[in-house]
Amino acid sequence: MEGKRQLWFIHPVSVFIFSTLALGLSLFLYIRWYLQATEAFHLFVDRYKLDPEQVVEGQTWVVILVMSLLVAIILLGMLLIFIYYQKVIQLYRQQQNFINGFTHELKTPLTSLKLYLDTFKMHNLPPQDQMKYLNIMSADVDRLKQNVEGILNLGRLETDGHKGDFQRIELVNHLKDLITKELPQYPTAEILFDAPYYQAYAMLDLQTFPMVMKNLIRNGIIHNHQAKPVIRIGLEKIKNKIHLKVTDNGIGIEKKYLKKIFRKFYQVGKSSKGTGLGLYMVATIAKLHGAEVHATSHGLDQGTTFEIILPESNKEL
Repeated sequence: MEGKRQLWFIHPVSVFIFSTLALGLSLFLYIRWYLQATEAFHLFVDRYKLDPEQVVEGQTWVVILVMSLLVAIILLGMLLIFIYYQKVIQLYRQQQNFINGFTHELKTPLTSLKLYLDTFKMHNLPPQDQMKYLNIMSADVDRLKQNVEGILNLGRLETDGHKGDFQRIELVNHLKDLITKELPQYPTAEILFDAPYYQAYAMLDLQTFPMVMKNLIRNGIIHNHQAKPVIRIGLEKIKNKIHLKVTDNGIGIEKKYLKKIFRKFYQVGKSSKGTGLGLYMVATIAKLHGAEVHATSHGLDQGTTFEIILPESNKEL
């Protein structure tokens, strides 16, 4: 439970270790006592020159073998239950982080909208201030819409029936248009596109691919401690592949977390920012496009680069 320390001897790991040791010790003592009893039986038979049944010795090892097999099955069952329990606990924590993050993502724009609506009711604002506040409110509504659509789109992506509606798209102009639409949402940030002089074509699903860029741009801005977040987007053709890179000057990621960040609900550390679904959605959409996605970072406060490797479309439909 949050805020309370769990006693070490009732922790699941401690219970599992103690149970395993107890079971192993029981097996050891059972075999030892059984062998001692068998030895005593043979001494008794030899002493009194009795005729023991021929199967006694064979039965001893058969019983030991059967008991050992049963104990092994019990140990395996305990191990599977323990692993399952740990996975359930991890999923529960991730879901709690998602709920907290998503609640924050909904509450922030709603609080802002309420504030500006109250301002409109209480004050007779000049036209320029009205337009300024209306633009901010419109951006907050777009943010709410984006969060809700993100959840709905994720549900659609995870269904087996979603194949996408792919079209042959020229990426350079497509990215320019997309960045132009995103800029007003982040007035304090700088989004730069190192546009190449050549054209690059790829098969894109226009319903889902823009979400990749939006999530990567947003991720680099909200997870950023700099006074001015900077997002740099680059495009390069290597052989028959298109390498799309999105680099930010944000908080960076330690090497040990780079492969985990694309998991569902996963968040590095405890943060109320984000929902833990953005990068998972990026990886899911990349897979839908037959693309690869990688993340690199030199460490904390060193920024992060996300690279998407798309197949180039050379043939016009």
